[in-house]
Amino acid sequence: MMRHGSSRLRGVVRRLLWGVASLGAMGAIAAAPPSAAQDSPALTQPYIVEWVYKVKWGYADEFLDRFKKYQLRILDREKQLGDVLSYTIYRPRLHTSEDERWDYTVLIVYKNILAPEQESVIERQLFPDRKTLRREENERWKLVEAHWDLPIRIIDPHAPEE
Repeated sequence: MMRHGSSRLRGVVRRLLWGVASLGAMGAIAAAPPSAAQDSPALTQPYIVEWVYKVKWGYADEFLDRFKKYQLRILDREKQLGDVLSYTIYRPRLHTSEDERWDYTVLIVYKNILAPEQESVIERQLFPDRKTLRREENERWKLVEAHWDLPIRIIDPHAPEE
């Protein structure tokens, strides 16, 4: 679980992880023969990520309003462009213990593992006023007690073991 301490640090870590994942995927593609590069699982299979947010008590609605202002517009644009195949936002109907509590989960199905890299480009296009974006996104992150991004792998129970 990643606790939000600094959105700047989180952004740096996220870009670093995406860079490593991208280099790994690109390396696998570069090492493969041209026909195999087009069939690379990283490029031909959907990439699923779950964003999970635990928000300070009493601020869940405010968080969602702020999330809709920026993140939802980015996801909608990514969907229009075909980088996001689908996304679903979940909120629990009842409550659970504090240590297990979460307020929102966003399940995103990207076209492939490289598709999330377009988010920063789309963000700049949609929100050219970077100062306002940073200020308002920092306000949203102040409402978050915990957040984690969880890449999800689909398991075929009928596939032969690797």
